[in-house]
Amino acid sequence: MELLKLATEWAKSEIFSTRFFILFAIIFLIASIGFWQLGKTDLAKAYIIPTLIAGILILIIGSGLYYTNIQRVKQFEKDLNTDTSAFYQSEIERSESTLKEYTVVFKVIPILIIIAALLILFVNTPTWRAISITAIALLTVILLVDGTAHSRIESYHKELKVVDIKK
Repeated sequence: MELLKLATEWAKSEIFSTRFFILFAIIFLIASIGFWQLGKTDLAKAYIIPTLIAGILILIIGSGLYYTNIQRVKQFEKDLNTDTSAFYQSEIERSESTLKEYTVVFKVIPILIIIAALLILFVNTPTWRAISITAIALLTVILLVDGTAHSRIESYHKELKVVDIKK
């Protein structure tokens, strides 16, 4: 039962975290509407499409993760009751692979932020500036939310290793 509680608490924390993706998506979408309605300069008008795309992307990411984790919580008890050791092993493997994925994320996203910053410096058109600044904002949001998710999965993985599955 300790294993089920641990897995469920982790998944519920992930569900809470994904709500921040959805919140930031709404902010990006509101910003896009604001630029569309109130933008008078070329730069302000150039933000309409990039912020709209960023909002839609984050909304898709957040909604997908939210749905996946809701389903995961429902499935945990069934999987645990079917075969405890298989459930335990699958959670260990899933958390290890997720930790490896985060290692890649935390190397690639800063490089993309640097590239976007360089575009701001070297390309002086409103469209590319808006795209670059929006990309930096989008990638920063992903880093913020994924940073907390990484620490949660790391903690979950460590706790999984010390759980007694016979209880």
